Amino acid sequence: MTELKNIKQQTFKIVFAVAMLLFAANCKSSKSVIASGEASEKLSAKQVIKQHQKNDADFKTLQGKVKIDITQNQKEQGSTFNLRIEKDKVIWLSAKLGLARMMITPDKVRFYNKLDNEYFDGDYKLLSDFVGVDLDFNKVQNILLGQAIFDLKDEPHKVSVNENSYALQPKNQNTLLELFYLINPSHFKMDSLKMFQQLKKRVLQVDYKSYQEVNKEVLPKDIRIIAVEDSDEVKITMEFKSLKLNEDVRFPFNIPTGYKEIVIK
Repeated sequence: MTELKNIKQQTFKIVFAVAMLLFAANCKSSKSVIASGEASEKLSAKQVIKQHQKNDADFKTLQGKVKIDITQNQKEQGSTFNLRIEKDKVIWLSAKLGLARMMITPDKVRFYNKLDNEYFDGDYKLLSDFVGVDLDFNKVQNILLGQAIFDLKDEPHKVSVNENSYALQPKNQNTLLELFYLINPSHFKMDSLKMFQQLKKRVLQVDYKSYQEVNKEVLPKDIRIIAVEDSDEVKITMEFKSLKLNEDVRFPFNIPTGYKEIVIK
C-alpha cells in the first residue's frame, strides 16, 4: 500500500507540474510569427533585457484550448483542457465534462478530480519542490507567457550569440541553481529556459518551438517541456487552439462535498 501511495503521489506531482506550465495560443484570427531576425553581437545584455521586458504580452483575459501529450517510461497519454486566464489574477484549467479542474491564484493552488473523488487545496510548495525553484504566481505566469522566470534586472547578466539567439545568463551563477535563457532576436521572447541543479540531479528545460501573433500580441504557440530528476524523465508537448483575448470569462470552481483531500508530504 505504501508503494502504491508513493506512485500515486509522484504521478500527481507530474500532472500538477504539467498543468501549472500550460499556456495557449492558436486561432483563426492568429498568425504564426516567423523568426526572421538576426542576433547581433553589438547588443548589450541590458539592451536585450529591455527589449524582452518591453515585449511582455499585454492583455486582460485569455481563453482557449490546449492539447497536452505526456511521455513517461515510454508510455504516452494525452488530453485536452479548456484554459482561461485573467492576467495577474487567475489561471483556470478544466478537462472535458469538468471531470478535473484546477484554479491558481496568487495565494492558492486548488484542484479536484471527479474520477477519483479527490481534491488538493494548498500553496505553491508542491510545484516548488518538484522543479526545485521557489515559485509563485508571477513566476508561473511568466513561464506561460514566454518571459524570463526571474526579473532580469535584479542582477547583472552577460550575453552572447548562440545559434541566432541571445544567450543570457547571470554573471555570477548560483552553484545550487544555474539559469540560462535563449532570447529570440525577432520578438525578444524566450526561445528556451534551462535550469540545472547539479547536487539534486535536476534539469528543467522549456523550449518554445514557435510563436504566433494574436491581436498584435506575440504569444507561445508550441511548447515542449523536459523535466529530469535523477534517472526519471518526463516529456510534455502542447498544441494550442482556439485562443481569444479580452472577452468576458468566468472561473467556476467548487470542490464537491465528500471528496478526499490529497496530502503531499
